[in-house]
Amino acid sequence: MQNRRFGRSGWQISEIGYGMWGLAGWTGSDRKETDDSLNLAVESGVNFFDTAWGYGEGLSERILGDLIRRYPDRKLYAATKIPPKNRQWPSKPGSSLKDVFPADYIVEYTEKSLQNLGTERIDLLQFHVWEDSWAQEDEWKEAIQKLTQEGKVERWGISVNRWEPDNVLKTLETGLIDAVQVIYNIFDQAPEDNLFPLCKKLDIGVISRVPFDEGTLTGTLTKETTFPADDWRSTYFVPENLNSSVDHAEALKADIPEGMTMPELALRFILNNPDVHTTIPGMRKLPHVRSNVSASDGKLLDPKLAEKLKQHRWDRSPTQWSQ
Repeated sequence: MQNRRFGRSGWQISEIGYGMWGLAGWTGSDRKETDDSLNLAVESGVNFFDTAWGYGEGLSERILGDLIRRYPDRKLYAATKIPPKNRQWPSKPGSSLKDVFPADYIVEYTEKSLQNLGTERIDLLQFHVWEDSWAQEDEWKEAIQKLTQEGKVERWGISVNRWEPDNVLKTLETGLIDAVQVIYNIFDQAPEDNLFPLCKKLDIGVISRVPFDEGTLTGTLTKETTFPADDWRSTYFVPENLNSSVDHAEALKADIPEGMTMPELALRFILNNPDVHTTIPGMRKLPHVRSNVSASDGKLLDPKLAEKLKQHRWDRSPTQWSQ
């Protein structure tokens, strides 16, 4: 496993992290299988785990807390997120900060996450949605500075709304945010335009989420794929999105090198970019852990292939189903 320096925090974190949404918000989760997968990830060198209170109302955080206690001799970095008070994912333009992240609420959910994780301090606490119009408001700034001074949070981050990588740039300029989590993959290349250059300039940690485009970049979806009604993907892969997604995945297949799978190519595309410090695939099963971790071998893509992959950029705008 290769490690990368996580911006100005100076942390050396595994370039393959572990996204924990699927452990509590998707169908088909099994606790023993989850724990076995998490253990294998740690033993394979993964040391960065991304969760949120919103993943099962604290369940995913508690699962991570149990993992941290199973490995007292390892430094495992816990990144979690404060849910929006109005429970709107993503936030809407014009949203008022007092309706989404008032100061007392930031403190309240910091305490809840600390309790769920069972730790004295949260390594990285992120806002689960964001509007850049809040950049100059004092309330969130005072709350996070207080919690940092109290030793309850070491670093602060923002999870940027889907397909809005520029909706955070002014906030990063405040100097109070240490990390950004953004959708970045073979299709979603827009963060390269403005967000990544600013993060590099300000030495901000970058987490690439949704490396497989919610499953499209595994190459397993078809236009007939369906999901159970209680699975989040059933509302995301509406026919309009499913059909386009499958078409884009089919187009990519022609550029996959011999002997490489689409998921491996998806991870290697991300790791090929030095501006990204970790990516956080969901890994609910042991074979997923093994295959994802194996992509971290320090080998870069052939430059011609990397150039070809730029042509698969697919710029999308937020819509009703894209939360």
